[in-house]
This record gives sequence, structure tokens and C-alpha cells, in this order.
Amino acid sequence: MPLTILFSARDDDWHEYRDLLPDALARAGLEARVTRQAEDPATVDYIVYAPSGGMSDFAPFTGAKAVLSLWAGVEKIVGNPTLTQPLMRMVDPVGLTEGMVEWVTGHVLRHHLGMDAHILAAPGSWDQTCPPLARDRRVCVLGLGVLGAACAKALASLNFRVSGWSRGQRTVPGVTCHSGPDGLAAALDGAEMVVLLLPQTPQTDGLMNTARLAALPRGAVILNPGRGPLIDDAALLAALDSGQIGHATLDVFRTEPLPADHPFWSHPHVTVTPHVASTTRPTTAAPCLADSIARLETGAPVDGLVDRARGY
Repeated sequence: MPLTILFSARDDDWHEYRDLLPDALARAGLEARVTRQAEDPATVDYIVYAPSGGMSDFAPFTGAKAVLSLWAGVEKIVGNPTLTQPLMRMVDPVGLTEGMVEWVTGHVLRHHLGMDAHILAAPGSWDQTCPPLARDRRVCVLGLGVLGAACAKALASLNFRVSGWSRGQRTVPGVTCHSGPDGLAAALDGAEMVVLLLPQTPQTDGLMNTARLAALPRGAVILNPGRGPLIDDAALLAALDSGQIGHATLDVFRTEPLPADHPFWSHPHVTVTPHVASTTRPTTAAPCLADSIARLETGAPVDGLVDRARGY
């Protein structure tokens, strides 16, 4: 009996996955039918889901063995009371992880090397001030999950002095790792650049507030490719205006798309990127979905199973 897989996402997502996903499932040795509509919800074995697809009631899918999110973030679904099936976030070591490492590394190097001063220099300007070496620059990565650990490891490989923080204790080669409530201040201590890669939970909402921004060295840089609510927007703007924070490079926001009248757009010390730091790429995500379903079918361990209590 073929598996029935319901694809609940946007029309343009379907156009990209409608051939890729069945092909990936077949290569994984699975006989499956991928559909956009289920005549009988009780016959659906798996749901491939994105919040943009509009599904909000999972109760009719009584036979579903899991819901597999196309997104790495699950804050829009994890609290849904109708969702009783296991929930899996997207874990893609190629598309998501490599994309995030490239964005983080690129923007860290931009600020480390002071590239803006050269790109925007007036004709005749000849300031030969050299930046410090990476080994003399402190960078903190908040969040040491799959993406955060990969970024911290990449920065450490460039000789940055990297500290990291996570809720539970982690070990990342070349990174000084801290954990728990008492470890956050230690991780941030002396950090000239802070990369935010934490999940969005009630505990992380507004984590970078007035007090934590003030505790950083004057002129520190904030980079947020994680979740918009990790930052207290008003506190960040005040810190930018005072010079306490030298620059903020932001890829995610409390409201997306970022409203045209938001002060981040016009602030001279803010760079806005349109939530492109790490995107689910269908060509690499489809095999990940197929592999997860194959593992679930055989009872093998799977990556990305969400802990409902933690919210990620």
C-alpha cells in the first residue's frame, strides 16, 4: 500500500516540489503518493507543512505519523492545540546549514575588516588603518544548535575568538561554550560581534534588551539571522543612536516583510537583508524529507524532532 503524503504549502512551493519530492521518495525506496488534497484526511500518512500553506487544523489527520515542516523555525505551529502528531523541523546540512554559515561568515568578515569604509570612501581618501587580526577579535554566537554550532565552528576556523551560549551544555571544537542562565553574561563578555541564532521561545523574546546591549563593548555589532523577536527593537535603536552599538545587520524581524516606515530602513547604522540568510532549498530539502520519512517508517533515529515543552 503506497504511503499518502499531503503537501500543505504555497502554490509556488508545490510547483518546485511536485516532481522533486516523489523522485526523492522513490530513491529512498518508498512507494508513495504525494498530493495537495486528501479525499479522506484519516488516510494521510505524513504531512509536509509550511505555515504559508494555510493549514491550521490537524485534528482530522488521525492516521498521520508525523508533520514535517519545510522551515527550520517551528514557532508558528508548535503551540497549535490540534497538533498531536510528532512534529519535525527541517534539518538540511547542505541548503540550510551551508547557507547560514555563508551569510554569517560573510557579514562577520564585512564588519571585522571594515569593508564599508573602503566601499563608501570618497575619491582621494587614503586611510591605511589596518583592522586587527581575527585572532584578536571576540565573537559570540548565541544558540549552539545545528546552525549556530556550524557558524561558530566556521568562525573559529578563521581564528576568531569565539564564545557560544546555549540552554544546555554543548561542545564545539575551538569554541568556548557556556550554558544556562549564569553562562549568558560570560558568553557575551567582551564580544565585539554578537550573532543571534536562538529559537523563538517565551524565554528568548527580547533577550537582547537594554541591559545586555549596554554590557557589550562600545561600538559592538549585532547580527541577527535567527528570529526577529530575539531583539528589543526600541532598545536596539536607542543603543545605535547613542553609539553603544556600532551597527546592526538584521535578516529577521518581528513583522515580515519589514514595514516600509520602520526606522530600521533609514537608520545609517542598520543593514536590512530580506530573510535570506538561510532558505529551504527544494533540491536539497526534498531528499532530507524523504530520508526522514524512510527513517520514521523503519523506526530509525531521526533529526529535527521537536520538543514541545521547549518549543523547538
